[in-house]
Amino acid sequence: MSRTETRTHFPAALQFDVTDIRMRKIRRQFDATRIEDIPTTVRQEFSAGGITFKPGERIAVGCGSRGIANLPVIVRAVVEEIRRAGAEPFIIPVMGSHGGGTAQGQAQVLADYGITEENVGAPVRASMETVELPSEGLPHNLYMDRLAYESDGVVLVNRIKPHTDFHSAIESGIMKMSIIGLGKHDQADAMHRFGVRGLKELLVPAAREIMKSGKIRAGVALVENAYDETMVIRALRAEVIEAEEMKLLDVARAAMPQLPLDRMDILVIDEMGKDISGVGMDPNIIGRMRIPGQEEPTTPWITRIVCTDLTPASHGNALGVGLADLITEKLYRKIDFPTMNPNLFTSTFLERGKIPPIAADTGEALAYALRTCGNPDPRTATVLRIKNTLHIGELWVSENSLDQVLECEGVELLDGSAQLIGEDGELTAF
Repeated sequence: MSRTETRTHFPAALQFDVTDIRMRKIRRQFDATRIEDIPTTVRQEFSAGGITFKPGERIAVGCGSRGIANLPVIVRAVVEEIRRAGAEPFIIPVMGSHGGGTAQGQAQVLADYGITEENVGAPVRASMETVELPSEGLPHNLYMDRLAYESDGVVLVNRIKPHTDFHSAIESGIMKMSIIGLGKHDQADAMHRFGVRGLKELLVPAAREIMKSGKIRAGVALVENAYDETMVIRALRAEVIEAEEMKLLDVARAAMPQLPLDRMDILVIDEMGKDISGVGMDPNIIGRMRIPGQEEPTTPWITRIVCTDLTPASHGNALGVGLADLITEKLYRKIDFPTMNPNLFTSTFLERGKIPPIAADTGEALAYALRTCGNPDPRTATVLRIKNTLHIGELWVSENSLDQVLECEGVELLDGSAQLIGEDGELTAF
């Protein structure tokens, strides 16, 4: 679409060429603490945590569907520790209904993250079959992946971080993985039928039962810094996972990056995806929940969010697309509804799967956003651009908001000025 055609969507008084928006790139300084030698750290943690295995034991190592820094390196180190004791490790997907809710789909998700036998030194075995466990005192059934149940023990590997659906003392981490992930689609469906209550109130009691079952031998808890780098690795016995996870969640909250402004007219997000966040765009970054009955965050306040693309690792699962106000046709055409819908309907949060207005290209999406953001003069609109919600250490800000952004602590102005939208109607190189 030509620039002239884009301008025709505006009344004469609001005609504005989106290619005139100039941006400046900034870098934000966050805590950059990271682990340099991951295999050695894993070995030390297993020793310090008193985590042992017996020769000949078959140990299932559970990995999830979220993008985690250095995941193949970490999992390989875990596999080596299990094998060092004479036990036989194998990998299982632990991701509820993700991967289209199929064993093949879940194995492919792990392969996309580099979790293959060649990379981690242990075979990958995937199944959606579960075993029902005793659930006396719980208002729902309790399930476990059959491969995990028939093993001699399970080691769960997951990142501890604020959740995308709720906030509590325990959010996203080992405890949640032991229920929503290890119980496959059956458990995810059982918990999500209670809505947010299933996560906020029922998850921990259910996880305690799983921990008491004796099947969970250890949890390898990870915390990442603001630059998507491994900052903390803790190997935890089942009986201490809950208490230690609460402490690590505080560490993760403190390390989480934030956008430099509390209020803005438009946020342009280059890409969303399941490897970025469980809901494509992290609600903790963009300040949107879109869950009925859940209070919306007060900051940041973003009038219009434009998202332009879906990552290949999502395999068409655009859950969270409803958090945006506008999307491009390019993103829309990548949505695979048979892949996304099982995840969407299992979650029960239908607002997050609703399709926003679709623009022909990014230039048109931005034009619509400017027209509807409540700012009568688009030349003064505050515009920020990020690659995705996982990587916001470097971002672009509109020149008219630069002074305000530079007042923030730890902001470095990088060289150069650039257009936001090129002559072709698409984003210029990040």
